[in-house]
Amino acid sequence: MTKTILRALAGETLPTPPIWMMRQAGRYLPEYKATRAQAGDFLSLCYNSELAAEVTLQPIRRYGFDAAILFADILLLPQALGMDLWFVTGEGPRLSTIGSDADFDKLGRGEMIHDTLNPIYETVRLLRKELPEETTLIGFAGAPWTVATYMIAGKGTKDQGPAHALKEENRALFEKVIDRLTESTIDYLTEQVKAGAEVVKLFDSWAGSLKGDDFDRYAKEPARIITGELKSRFPDLPVIAFPRQAGDKYIGFHEATGADCVALDDSVTAEWAAKHVQTSGCVQGNLASSHMVTGGQTLVDETKRIVKALSGGPHIFNLGHGITPDADPENVQLMIDAVRGKV
Repeated sequence: MTKTILRALAGETLPTPPIWMMRQAGRYLPEYKATRAQAGDFLSLCYNSELAAEVTLQPIRRYGFDAAILFADILLLPQALGMDLWFVTGEGPRLSTIGSDADFDKLGRGEMIHDTLNPIYETVRLLRKELPEETTLIGFAGAPWTVATYMIAGKGTKDQGPAHALKEENRALFEKVIDRLTESTIDYLTEQVKAGAEVVKLFDSWAGSLKGDDFDRYAKEPARIITGELKSRFPDLPVIAFPRQAGDKYIGFHEATGADCVALDDSVTAEWAAKHVQTSGCVQGNLASSHMVTGGQTLVDETKRIVKALSGGPHIFNLGHGITPDADPENVQLMIDAVRGKV
């Protein structure tokens, strides 16, 4: 096994951590903006296999990251289940909502989702042909809780209030949504792996708003079911889990879910993670994405601090959240040079 990210995911401690970056294909790059303009709009870009492959490849050409992550969106799955999805410029995604059993009964399942998602699998196939030999291809999906928050509210919300409200007021319906998403996520990721994804990542961006038993039931348990089923189908498949803002609940997440790697946001320190999380397996993270805007010596110092803190175990260097549109592409190169000991 020569790909560095696969080595780290297998538990190897490397002298230089492999590196990629969440949202590395995106709005901070001028070449991305040009390709998106060519596609016409965001969803058209996601479903145009050639252009989606192109934007996935752009940061690999520019920076030589150790991995490429499929360009898609976590809300393509609810769209494939039959929900309406559109994007409002400057405001983000909008969805039709699920607030009743009648709404839920309109959702599809099983083979139906692939009719919509086939272009995504084609993007994966194209990428496997076009990526450099040394570059790992990561597929992904949103975790059930996070995707459910959008399906219930119809948009992103600061506190995920509508989803929490449905969970309290009609738990049976809420759990049906979670279960349908768990099942569909397994189907979706299975097809990504068949098409050529070498690793999959589960993004639970709003996991931190689940407290107590709810975290165990709706963040941990779906991740365990999805990971277990994927590994039964593909025994060598590495899985990265990202229960963002889990705090102390990052501890034990490897064991509870079977994930090979736990990605960390920047609300915990690398030193804390080395002591409490990395003891269980590979960790990914966790430079604050704000450094991609501000740059300078602070960026270099923080990058080196994280690399040093996590140098005693398997580590994939990444940001603690996705890179923002106002980031300076030159700061990305500076970060990579700091990780690789060139500055």
